[in-house]
Amino acid sequence: MDTDIEPYLFPDLDVQDRPLAQALQIDGRAPFSRIAQVLGVSDQTVARRYTRLRTTGTLRVVGLTDPLRVGDTPWFVRVRCTPDAAASVGEALARHPDTSWVKLTSGGTEITCNVRSRSAGRPGGDNPLLLQELPRTPRVVDVSAHCQLHVFFGQRHSHLTRSGPLTPGQVAALAPAAGPGPLDEAAAPYPLDDQDQGLLDVLAHDGRAPLAELAAATGWSLTTVRRRMAELHASGALYFDVDYHPRVMEGGFRATLWLQVEPARLEAAGRALAGHPEVAFAAATTGTANLHASIATRDAGAFYRYLTGPVAALPGVRHTSTAPTHRVLKGPGPWQPRPGQ
Repeated sequence: MDTDIEPYLFPDLDVQDRPLAQALQIDGRAPFSRIAQVLGVSDQTVARRYTRLRTTGTLRVVGLTDPLRVGDTPWFVRVRCTPDAAASVGEALARHPDTSWVKLTSGGTEITCNVRSRSAGRPGGDNPLLLQELPRTPRVVDVSAHCQLHVFFGQRHSHLTRSGPLTPGQVAALAPAAGPGPLDEAAAPYPLDDQDQGLLDVLAHDGRAPLAELAAATGWSLTTVRRRMAELHASGALYFDVDYHPRVMEGGFRATLWLQVEPARLEAAGRALAGHPEVAFAAATTGTANLHASIATRDAGAFYRYLTGPVAALPGVRHTSTAPTHRVLKGPGPWQPRPGQ
């Protein structure tokens, strides 16, 4: 099993920028002064590096909502197209506000993406469901959708969370004092109103937006903005992620993994899968293949060893399906034009 996966996962990210990227993954709104102290560099160095990464489109911090916590319905969608249409359909999906993690897979003949359907009581909840539009799109051969039921690993966590260059002591020093607890899927959705949505819209594009900008978007005082962000984060409704330019995601061998697992062993298999360093995301879903994961390994040979080793050892697996990733068109945050796209 690979133990040092981070360098080849981010080949376009300078080695001096990787500690900063991991620090931002741990706490996207950590003050530059705290990051600088933990990394052993100056405040100016951290600010200069982040400004360069942000302005070149290499990475950005995004503030996102957990769909299950706020009552939305998240879907994993697979779209099969004619070979000449996959790229254009994928680009259109990437620009849609309700999609994330849009990828060309299976040699460029299939698109996989996450689609969010907002609940009727949420601001913007009356938007048309994207899944209803896709079958009418010319040259779309087939569409299948699987509802996400439970996340085992992902969202606020990533490869860098556990495989980056920071030491355990540095990770502990950067961790927020009061993070969200485990999600209770039986709990009522966390309520959001129109002012919350104004705050969240700004954070989705820039998770490090200044308090003054957030106050202007909501009409709140700086104190209210600070307090409300803390409440949303503590509830698990709001989390911060790092969104990379697609070129940064081109290293190694990436694939989507679908597993059919005995229901009685789904929880155990999901927890075990979440512990694999090759896993960037793992969740339980509806459908015959009830366990979904995004995988990254050094190369195709390492992926084969992963399938025949750790995956084969998972409890209760009845069937395995894989789809290699050809290109990442969109990550976790809203689409925005970037250099090279």
